Amino acid sequence: MMNFFTLFVFICAIFWLTACSGNEENDLALTPVPWVKTVQVQMGNQSTLELSGTVRARFETPVAFQLNGRIETRHINAGQHVKKNQILYKLDPRDLNQSIHAAEADQAAAQAALATATADVERDRKLVAESFISRQALERTELIQREARTRLNAAQAQLQQARNALGYANLRAEDAGILIEVSGEPNQVVTFGQPIAVLARDGVREVEVFFPEDIKPRQTGSVRLANGSLHPLKLRESAGAADAASRTWRARYRITQDKHNLSLGEVVRTRFIKDISATKTLKVPLGALDERGEGVRIWQLRNNQASPVPTQIIALDMEHAWITADLPEGSHIIALGANQLKPGMAVQALTR
Repeated sequence: MMNFFTLFVFICAIFWLTACSGNEENDLALTPVPWVKTVQVQMGNQSTLELSGTVRARFETPVAFQLNGRIETRHINAGQHVKKNQILYKLDPRDLNQSIHAAEADQAAAQAALATATADVERDRKLVAESFISRQALERTELIQREARTRLNAAQAQLQQARNALGYANLRAEDAGILIEVSGEPNQVVTFGQPIAVLARDGVREVEVFFPEDIKPRQTGSVRLANGSLHPLKLRESAGAADAASRTWRARYRITQDKHNLSLGEVVRTRFIKDISATKTLKVPLGALDERGEGVRIWQLRNNQASPVPTQIIALDMEHAWITADLPEGSHIIALGANQLKPGMAVQALTR
């Protein structure tokens, strides 16, 4: 009886294991094969470098008074467009008016001294003609006259200088443009040449770009404007050395055949060609790179299976990578989801 029961349990166990094995095989058969996006690798001996740029005016002139004084009134604001000779600031003119009065007094005194010296010369000439005084006495009087005339010329020059200074009390725009910075305020005491505003002149606009320390500014490039249009750039000037703080090279580019009213301070996207030293490189999407292992690799699609291919990165930009790999041109690689693949994994390529 016991042997029959043992035999019955053994037969049930065999049926149960067989059923479980069949379910696992059915589950594997029903597991879907993942779809992947593929691209054909292309030869690429150059890469592009994309950097942000800022629209600047070709001429940005600091605005300053030509003399010391206290600001009495301010007539402009930052961002305001001004016309040529428009008044921007005015200084307190009281001290300047007093300087004019003092110069006028000095001129009047010099004129009086010259008149006296001239009268003395005329008198001494008559006396010399009548032999009442010597010729040396006349020459001494003529010397005093010349000195008085020189003092008058100096007084007249000082008076003109004082009047010019009063004119300088009105700070005017040297050209039409936009004030991108304004720092001077009423009652502020300023010194000669102290910048209190910056005037961006109307006309040519440029793009200012800062390059990484290890990349010198390129001679040409392109800029993509807000409307999506692409326009060529040409280097006008670049810094003689990298900035010690930011470790960047500053460069100014002009837009070739510029016919666009660009806003000052507008941030634009620039693109430059970055040379690749390798003689044979492949261009692949960034999503195709897999860095899970000891080195970078990409995945080639072979007979609907993922096959890893070791690679070396040469350069990167915002969307693509330039690499060296043992792949013939035109090979299909997996462009997305590389970090989910395993060697020999079955996949299906999307047709579109």
